Amino acid sequence: MSSHILTKREKIGYGLGDAASHIIFDNVMFYMMFFYTDIFGIPAGFVGTMFLLARALDAISDPIMGLVADRTRTRWGKFRPYVLFAAIPFGIVCIFAYSTPELSLTGKMIYAAITYTLLTLMYTVVNIPYCALGGVITADPTQRISLQSYRFVLATAGGMLSTVLMMPLVSLIGKGDQAFGFQGGIAVLALVAVIMLAICFATTKERISDEGTMQGSMREDLRDIIRNDQWRIVGLLTILNILAVSVRGGAMMYYVTYILGNPLVFTWFLTTYCVGNLLGSAAAKPLTDWKCKVSVFWWTNALLAVLSIAMFFVPIGANITMFIFIFIIGVLHQLVTPIQWVMMSDTVDYGEWKGGKRLTGISFAGTLFVLKLGLALGGALIGWMLAGAGYQSGAATQNSATIMCIIALFTLVPAACYFLSALIAARLYTLRTPFINRILKELADGVRRNEHAFNQDMKTAEDLSHENQ
Repeated sequence: MSSHILTKREKIGYGLGDAASHIIFDNVMFYMMFFYTDIFGIPAGFVGTMFLLARALDAISDPIMGLVADRTRTRWGKFRPYVLFAAIPFGIVCIFAYSTPELSLTGKMIYAAITYTLLTLMYTVVNIPYCALGGVITADPTQRISLQSYRFVLATAGGMLSTVLMMPLVSLIGKGDQAFGFQGGIAVLALVAVIMLAICFATTKERISDEGTMQGSMREDLRDIIRNDQWRIVGLLTILNILAVSVRGGAMMYYVTYILGNPLVFTWFLTTYCVGNLLGSAAAKPLTDWKCKVSVFWWTNALLAVLSIAMFFVPIGANITMFIFIFIIGVLHQLVTPIQWVMMSDTVDYGEWKGGKRLTGISFAGTLFVLKLGLALGGALIGWMLAGAGYQSGAATQNSATIMCIIALFTLVPAACYFLSALIAARLYTLRTPFINRILKELADGVRRNEHAFNQDMKTAEDLSHENQ
């Protein structure tokens, strides 16, 4: 398992794959709830429940996709073929999801449930192999954080391209017809995403092989990944962090409309957040070169919790203050995101070192499942809380309970998620720099622990993992 110095071309090519995913993912996060309630005319409570129930299917489809990818053998590798061949179907389903056929309310709800479910399935087919690809391009820890930094700079740019351009595209294409504008806007963005996925396929290479480690049944693989204690912890951190950003992102349109009082500033507000994201992604590598990535991760989450609580006390109408806050939040949130994905790659190495099996695909399938679960919980929470507070779709003003609900969704709910994430990372995650370097060295030397040897050695390893905290 030798290290490899990656070229900028390959880092950029890999990053474009996530830029493509974020063109759709961020669009769904920021616009889909609003699209369903205010454009398609579906009740907020139903949309929230639909978002959550769609995850029941993911509980089956995501692990299956990971297991299938782990067992795929082609001349292009295990993961890259899915990035290419699923791209066009993914783009087509996006257009159907943002379409508004003339149906009864029941028909609209059925149509939304079917197309949204198809969208999540195609996202699974593309994104699980893509995420796993990052774990087999290189084994070098420094190159991994660099690869993920490039990835999330470009992913942020892709999400920014999608979310900032969406409303101008809606206006340009729809010419007053918002329903047609949303459909045309997503069609343009989906075409860009398909091209990006093709470039990702063409510029990357799989270098880490699992020859000799893929033994046993799919059921055994699921059992082994669930036994990986550090994978479970990163999964919990993933769900908390995506819950924080999805609740804030999903509430942003409502916040700008009813708290800042001017829906026309939404594009500028979102742009400010996205520019912060770009800077945060770029800062991940230099900061982790200076300090252990786990320490950077939990300290940043703690700071995000404090800032989110402070935002709750900003007076209504203090727009400039909120622009400053959302910029800083954007920097800090995207700073921890590349680190979190490197931590997931580390759990794959840890699992191979501990049990002798490299389960890249199923590991990232599980991560994507909890990520989508967090996104669904965020959407469900917004829908349920707004419905409970008496939100009136399209109304010029909202009642005081709804106003307080929107503010809490934008500030206090993310704060709770960030606080829990900081606490869990600081207390329970053990794969700090000295420990993971030792694991990689032993894997390179062909050393893998059996269960008995692992249990005997674990106390020493945990002590080592805290040396650089």
